[in-house]
Amino acid sequence: MAAEKRLPVRFGLLTALVWLAVAGGIIFLLWQVIARLSASNLPVSTATANLSQVNQTNAALVNTLISQTSAAVRPAATASSTAAPTKTATMAVATPRLSPTAGPATQTNVPDKLCDQVGAGNPLDVTIPDDSLIPAGQSFVKTWKLVNTGTCTWTNAYSASFFYGARMGAPESVPLKGSVLPSQSVEISVEMVAPQSAGTYQGNWKLMNPSGELFGIGPSGNQAFWVRIVVAASQATSTATPTISATTNPTQIPTSTVTPPGQVSGVLRPVPGDAIDLDTITLNSGDEDVLYLMDENNFHWLSPTNGAMIGIYGGQAPSLNICQSAVMSPAPVAVESLPIGTYLCYTTSQEHLGRIQLQAVDPNDFTLTLDLLTWAAP
Repeated sequence: MAAEKRLPVRFGLLTALVWLAVAGGIIFLLWQVIARLSASNLPVSTATANLSQVNQTNAALVNTLISQTSAAVRPAATASSTAAPTKTATMAVATPRLSPTAGPATQTNVPDKLCDQVGAGNPLDVTIPDDSLIPAGQSFVKTWKLVNTGTCTWTNAYSASFFYGARMGAPESVPLKGSVLPSQSVEISVEMVAPQSAGTYQGNWKLMNPSGELFGIGPSGNQAFWVRIVVAASQATSTATPTISATTNPTQIPTSTVTPPGQVSGVLRPVPGDAIDLDTITLNSGDEDVLYLMDENNFHWLSPTNGAMIGIYGGQAPSLNICQSAVMSPAPVAVESLPIGTYLCYTTSQEHLGRIQLQAVDPNDFTLTLDLLTWAAP
């Protein structure tokens, strides 16, 4: 009986010792895994792999301990799964860093201010508004108000310079009287004289820098500022002319007023580069009187040649007598300065008088529509 009682006791002690040994081994292995993770800073996924190896090693000892060990390892796997969103969140925050690099690309398209640039003042025309009526031969002063919209200071080495059109007795250029800082305005005055013949006259001007370069209004600095006047026909002159003619040389009255001279007329549509024969009202005949030209700045000109001359008259059709007394010259006339409907008087290379009316300008290819009338010599 005593021997039978000792067996359970010994068996129980042996079982307890086995359990203690197994538990101690597991704790020791876990401590080594944790120590290695701490020393090498391995990622959670590596720790999970090591724990799997531990489980395989202990599987040969006790199947029950494997399940317990797997349960103990599950928190580490959970930690691994919760760490992944942290990396994803970090990548999501890093993505918007591309936006600052896109910002300067849009700013590079903004053009810098020009050194020499001019804007229109308020008002631009201080004196002589457009289409002011000025008596023939009367002097006047045109004043513009301009703003320095560039980055360079204008000095007295800058000047207002005649560009094209009707100069009306003005000097070629008028220097500024003082310095004009950026954003400041200045009034520029030019003395002019109205032409003797009735009509509409426009003179276009720009500023000139010390290097002789012209610049005007607008962001690109290519728009001129101008003066445009209307010279009316003098009633005193028109009433006095018949009296003088009747008393001084009445025999010439029937020649100019009763007997009409021969004439030729027609409508031409020249394009830049064409030559106009005013005596026969034809294009490119080889006996040209006016060349229709375009310069390097894309301005268009009616340029007399072979001794022909042109003068701007106005909005009413001039008669032969008026064109006989009209002021004409061999200087080219800018098409851009002529309002539609403007009449011009001319003298051909064969000394015939005539008139042109600008009826239309095609904005696509700058084809002109000209109504011409040439009076033959009496």
